[in-house]
Amino acid sequence: MNARWMWGALALALSGAVAGCGNRAADAEQTDAADFVRVINVEVTEVQARPFVDEIQLTASVRANQDVQVAAEESGKIREILADKGSRVRQGEPIAKIDDAILSAQVEQARAQAELASQTWDRRKRLYEEDRVGSEIAYLEAKFGAEQTAANLKGLEERLARTTIRAPFDGVLDERMVEVGSSVAPGQVVARVVDLDPVKVTAGVPERYAADVRKGAEARVTFDVFPDDLYRARIGYVGATVSAQNRTFPIEVIVPNPKGLIKPQMVANVSVARRDLASALVVPQDALVRVENGYVVFVAGDRGQGPIAEVRPVTLGPSQRNEVVIESGVQEGDRLIVVGQKSVADGDHINVVGTR
Repeated sequence: MNARWMWGALALALSGAVAGCGNRAADAEQTDAADFVRVINVEVTEVQARPFVDEIQLTASVRANQDVQVAAEESGKIREILADKGSRVRQGEPIAKIDDAILSAQVEQARAQAELASQTWDRRKRLYEEDRVGSEIAYLEAKFGAEQTAANLKGLEERLARTTIRAPFDGVLDERMVEVGSSVAPGQVVARVVDLDPVKVTAGVPERYAADVRKGAEARVTFDVFPDDLYRARIGYVGATVSAQNRTFPIEVIVPNPKGLIKPQMVANVSVARRDLASALVVPQDALVRVENGYVVFVAGDRGQGPIAEVRPVTLGPSQRNEVVIESGVQEGDRLIVVGQKSVADGDHINVVGTR
């Protein structure tokens, strides 16, 4: 009995010692956790005021300055092709020639008739007006006969001239729909001539900007296929009505194209200046953090315990090319967190590892 009691007392003493050691270890862990402070590495940039241009960004397409389908004005067979497809043509330069043998003969016949009628009129006029020979009816018949044959000759000569199909303006013969021997009729399209210098860049402007876009305003035009080229031009046309389908009104910008690199139907990017801000607080859009009721930014502050992150609700102004104007929430000179801002919370300790 005494032996069992002694073993029980010994076991109780050992369990108490183990429990005491466990409590001291737990207390040590809690002390270490209390001493741990999370520090987040960030990069910052100083907020500075600078000029900012509020622009309207539009997607546009290119059109030729002039684009005309040239049609035949007389019937017949194409006798000769006078301009190759893709060649430059001047206004009035021949493109193709329609066989004019029949019309040429008719012109010669009309010319002879007009000459006879003219001479007959001259004699009738002299006899009637000077010598009073002949009747008034014969006099008038000779007069109107000369006028009629002259008009007939003029009409045939005009038709003969139209057997030569000519370029309506300076440009490029972009398409030709006929070959030698093709039969054509009046109104049939035989060629397409386009003028590519300058070109027209057209875009639709949302109706909310109707008060901001004026004819003559400067626009910046860029093309994704020519990333290094920037074209500055004036708005040459502003539409007077708003489309019911997409609630936009059209504008047209004339862009020089002396080398012909800009092609019709290319996609262009058009920027139209809406207003100039002489002094604005401009920050990178990536610095913004979206929250439930808007946007916030984080700045590097100091509350006496080293650098910490401070949250600032902000009011946004216009944006442009990954930059945005802050109208309220930050001040000039604030150190804005631009790397690590999505990993911090208000009051977190930070370590500034870089400045932009």
